Amino acid sequence: MTGAGMMDCKRALESTNGNMEAAVDHLRKAGLKKVEKRAAKTASEGVVFSYIHPGSRVGVLLELNSETDFVARGADFTALAKDIAMHIAWSKPRYVSREEIPAPELEREKEIYRSQLKPGQEKMADKIIAGKLEKFYEDTCLLEQFDARDAAAKKRIGDLVSQLSAKVGEKVVLRRFVRFEVGEGIEKQLMDFSAEVASVAGNA
Repeated sequence: MTGAGMMDCKRALESTNGNMEAAVDHLRKAGLKKVEKRAAKTASEGVVFSYIHPGSRVGVLLELNSETDFVARGADFTALAKDIAMHIAWSKPRYVSREEIPAPELEREKEIYRSQLKPGQEKMADKIIAGKLEKFYEDTCLLEQFDARDAAAKKRIGDLVSQLSAKVGEKVVLRRFVRFEVGEGIEKQLMDFSAEVASVAGNA
């Protein structure tokens, strides 16, 4: 069930008096602790996974890294790459993590939230803005988003990566992605071009 070694499973069952559910939780916690210890390791192996959504109007390229080629070739690793690529096709994230968001964009969001404050909310401003920023991260950052396949489970994409790390005993990193959609951006480019033409005509 967990992918842990036989002796680890035996010790977990012994420590929980045979309680299967508690033993699974015990193994997951132990696995996550091992992942934390491997945070400084370099994950330079992995795969570039491609996904084309039915209808061929949306495509995703995703790089998922691991410490060894052995793990990168595993079925669980490939399955996670596919699941995340499908999620990206549906959810349209813009960044991998909140750390990637440019500072000017973040400040612009904060200013918008400040302008939306109602009279009397000034003392709670920082708390309100922080709450709205969390929602902004959830909407725009892949690792912060909830898995689109199972909204009831309330697992974020970052949780899925951590769980795989715990299972394989290696550092797993979701490095980057790009999402393509047919026609995306064309309308804006045409509008910008039309504005430029109008400006040139007006100056003439």
